[in-house]
Amino acid sequence: MKKHIVTSVLYTVITAVLLGIVYPLVVTGLAHVMFPQQANGSLIERNGVVVGSKLIGQAFDGPGYFWSRQSAAGSGNGYDASNSGGSNYAATNAALATRVAGTVATLSPKGANSPVPIDLATASASGLDPDITPAAAYYQVARVAAERHMSEDAVRTLVAAHTTPRQFGLLGEPRVNVLELNLDLDTTAPAAN
Repeated sequence: MKKHIVTSVLYTVITAVLLGIVYPLVVTGLAHVMFPQQANGSLIERNGVVVGSKLIGQAFDGPGYFWSRQSAAGSGNGYDASNSGGSNYAATNAALATRVAGTVATLSPKGANSPVPIDLATASASGLDPDITPAAAYYQVARVAAERHMSEDAVRTLVAAHTTPRQFGLLGEPRVNVLELNLDLDTTAPAAN
């Protein structure tokens, strides 16, 4: 009996050390060697200052910026990575319907003469989605162009340049990273303060 207990304790300790310490350190080390940008959070720097991550959405609410998807992650304006999650409202929930209707009413006069794209009216499941659909980006072109005193064609060209196609031509959907688009927009035509 004592031999079985000692053996089981040793196996538990060895397994815990190998799978709880050694394996994570090896995987983390390999990730930093093979994919250093991704392993460090895909951070974006401007002038030596970290302005965000390609992987985590953030709020943009200025009139001269492309707006991100709404976020229900955390309190305040959302986008709290430590409190990721959606509202979990069902499609039949009155609170969701009211919020979506309010968002559509707010966005409609500011966009094109077309329906508000669904990803601008709803929050993502994680609340941290960094991307919007090309339709959501093109919907905002007229507003952004007017605020930046740019031609709509120039803004459309920026959106097209920041549109990532489906991976391998079939996985996922085309998307536009809002942070990268807005940073390029600031470089091309700085917003008036």
